[in-house]
Amino acid sequence: MSKHSLRSWVLVLALAPTILVGILLGAYFTINRFYELEDTLREQGSNIIEPIAIAGEASLLSNNREAAKRLLAAAQLNKSSLVQSIAIFDANNQLFVTSHYHKDFELMRFPREIAKLTHTQYEQIGDSLIVRTPIYATGALLTLDDVPGITQKADRPIGYVTMLLNKERALLEQHRAAFAAFIIVLIGVQLNLLFTFRLVKNVTQPITEMVQVVAKIREGKLDTRVNGNLIGELDLLKRGINAMAGSLSEYHDEMQQNIDQATSDLRETLEQIEIQNVELDMAKKRAQEASRIKSEFLANMSHELRTPLNGVIGFARQLLKTPLHDSQLDYIRTIERSASNLLSIINDILDFSKLDAGKMVLENMPFSLRENLDEAVKLLSSQAREKRLELVVEVMPAVPDAVSGDAMRVSQIINNLVGNAIKFTDKGSVLLKVDVNGLQEDQVELHCEVSDTGIGIKEEQQALLFQAFGQADTSISRRFGGTGLGLIITKRLINQMGGQIGLTSRPGKGSTFWFTLPLKKSPYPLADHLPLHQLSSKTTLVFEPRPLSAAILQRRLLHWQMKVDIINDLPSLLTRLAEGPSYDFLLFSCISFTDTDTLSDAITTARKYAKRLMALSDSHDQQLLNSVIRPNADLVLTPPVGESAMARHMLALLISPTESLLPLAPAPARATLPMTVLAVDDNPANLKLIQTLLQELVSHVQTAASGAQAIELAKASHFDLIFMDIQMPETDGFTATAAIRQDSMNGKTPIIAVTAHAINEERKRILNSGMDGYLPKPIDEVALKAILNRWSHNPAQENGNDQTLNWPLCLMQANNKVSLAQEMLQMLLDSIPQNRQEIEAALSKEQTDQLLSLVHKLHGACCYSGVPTLQQLCQTLESALKQGESLQAMEPEILELLDELTKVESAAQKLLSSFVTD
Repeated sequence: MSKHSLRSWVLVLALAPTILVGILLGAYFTINRFYELEDTLREQGSNIIEPIAIAGEASLLSNNREAAKRLLAAAQLNKSSLVQSIAIFDANNQLFVTSHYHKDFELMRFPREIAKLTHTQYEQIGDSLIVRTPIYATGALLTLDDVPGITQKADRPIGYVTMLLNKERALLEQHRAAFAAFIIVLIGVQLNLLFTFRLVKNVTQPITEMVQVVAKIREGKLDTRVNGNLIGELDLLKRGINAMAGSLSEYHDEMQQNIDQATSDLRETLEQIEIQNVELDMAKKRAQEASRIKSEFLANMSHELRTPLNGVIGFARQLLKTPLHDSQLDYIRTIERSASNLLSIINDILDFSKLDAGKMVLENMPFSLRENLDEAVKLLSSQAREKRLELVVEVMPAVPDAVSGDAMRVSQIINNLVGNAIKFTDKGSVLLKVDVNGLQEDQVELHCEVSDTGIGIKEEQQALLFQAFGQADTSISRRFGGTGLGLIITKRLINQMGGQIGLTSRPGKGSTFWFTLPLKKSPYPLADHLPLHQLSSKTTLVFEPRPLSAAILQRRLLHWQMKVDIINDLPSLLTRLAEGPSYDFLLFSCISFTDTDTLSDAITTARKYAKRLMALSDSHDQQLLNSVIRPNADLVLTPPVGESAMARHMLALLISPTESLLPLAPAPARATLPMTVLAVDDNPANLKLIQTLLQELVSHVQTAASGAQAIELAKASHFDLIFMDIQMPETDGFTATAAIRQDSMNGKTPIIAVTAHAINEERKRILNSGMDGYLPKPIDEVALKAILNRWSHNPAQENGNDQTLNWPLCLMQANNKVSLAQEMLQMLLDSIPQNRQEIEAALSKEQTDQLLSLVHKLHGACCYSGVPTLQQLCQTLESALKQGESLQAMEPEILELLDELTKVESAAQKLLSSFVTD
């Protein structure tokens, strides 16, 4: 915005051009007048001096000074006001004569050679003008063509005349001209000022008043108006401003009315919002309270439902261990299966609740993908056998085995999808196929498909499958039960892991559920390394009537570079065996036989033509297994057989083919751990169950029916391990644990929480309360054994060298094959130096993942070598590392593992050398 007013701009724009033009014109005419006067003066001087130069020729040639003096005096007297002095100088530049004496006659002398004075010249000195004109002889004034004889005389004057002119008069005229120009410019500026101020009065002053009026209108003084008579467009502008002010005044009045109305409405709205905020705050508090009650309800219901289920499932499994009639065995299995189904429903509800609340936490631990899939499918194989379904697993060779992620949740996804496929398929097959969708340096995206030949799903019903409690058939006459939470839990787990899920289905043609799952690649192998090159070029005959299983077995064996023949029917099998050579391996499927005699004849005949026979059977008939199948087979496998398990068994048979038909030795009596264990539970059934389970595993068991009783027993006796129930009346498990830690003989005794609570917050509370672990209900015997093994004393110190190297156990783990047991023990012995070195290096470099991989591999080798102490240490370390224990905390156990490796190495060398001596 300009800092100058309109008045200033008008004055500047009006005066500046006038003054500038006046000054330029005055200067122009003044300077022009100066030049005119100067030219006039020179012309006058030339008119005086040139005749003198002509007239003075004779006097100069005749050296007549008097005549010359008279000539000069006459000329000066004629122009006395103009001419100050006249002098004639000769050819030698000496003064010849002067009009009168002048003190500055030297100024009148030509300062250079006289020959250079060829015409009239002028020289300005102060206020005087000196005029010099050369004097030539008369002959010199003629042209050279007219008088050729006087050429030499024309080149040099015979003298010159100098005249000093007075410029005072000319200067006076110049000053008068400058003064006149100034007066004229001044008069013009004054006239311009007169008209400018008139313009300012008639234009700028009204505009200034209008600006002030607009400013007042902007301040809200809408009754302000522009007054007075104005000229031209200013009058139109005045009318426009007054009209605008009137319109603004009307608009302001109308707007004020609207504001008043809106304010009234807003006040009412704010009152309603305030009421709604109060109601929302109350609803929020009710929702928070409801959420808290829901969490407590889930925790309590989890406890209340799992507690009786713990007794039902536990005692059902205990009954299965006792001699029972077939009908009783069927009843107990039905009870156990029903209770397990109910437990699965409870787990689904709890998982859905955690996912819905965003409290599902995923682990990221290294695991073997193929072992994880085999274990997950193995749990469902019994359901497939009951429905006579073909359950097949195919993992493509490009799928990496060592990955990192949440192994338990991956198993849960597989269980849900494969379990659903089995549930909705009455006949045919269920296929789990795992392939690679994308493979990067540190990540792999799996593409998994679960295909079945079941009832299929209509297109309009497919959208309901991935909704909570949604099912394709919701009628009361529906054939299949369930909560409808399995697929929504699966979808949310997959999405939380970063994958996607979808399906394709046709009614009556089956369904295919697919999902993608991104997992990190583990840099260390987690599965046992198997020398598959030993199977290369081995001949194998596969008798499998089921096309799907036969095709997958064929692809697997061909990938191992074995020579494979596939037979789908019994007559072709017998013909091939009779005509062809003996095979290194024969995979004989017993599943399609309905007649025992036919099976017996076929497997007996097949055994004669195969070096190693592996029977595939899913039969529960122990008589059939013991009398027909096992006597004719080197090994009996239950399908679906995992890839690593099949390779391991085939390699084992390849090592010891001669001892494959030895009868099985009776199982050794189960040794109990020398431990004194206290079990605490307020529920009599649960207390009885855990007591029964513990009595089979440890030497001494005591029980307490309340927390207070447990505290008293802890003060009176020392225990090696305490199993503590959490939810008990009066003194709960947390209070009892704190009292035992504070004042008893068991301040450092490991205390394991036995709880039916499945929520994550409860587990964190257990671990933060001073307890050393937890055992969920219903109690799993395998998990109970793992806890006992972890917290038991060092068995090697109590039971002697049998726990360092137990040959009977090694023999039993090798299926009573001596050469195989020796081979497995020798393989362990050969790997000990390298294992010791790598474990020490991983410990020094604090490489937790590398150490976990090494311990996992060593643990796998220990399972077939009869080294229970080493196996227990590996299991303890592996569990601790998977739970995120630091290497510093596990350093004592690692050092103990290294010591045990040395003991095993020494004992194995002695044992194997004794075989050589024998």
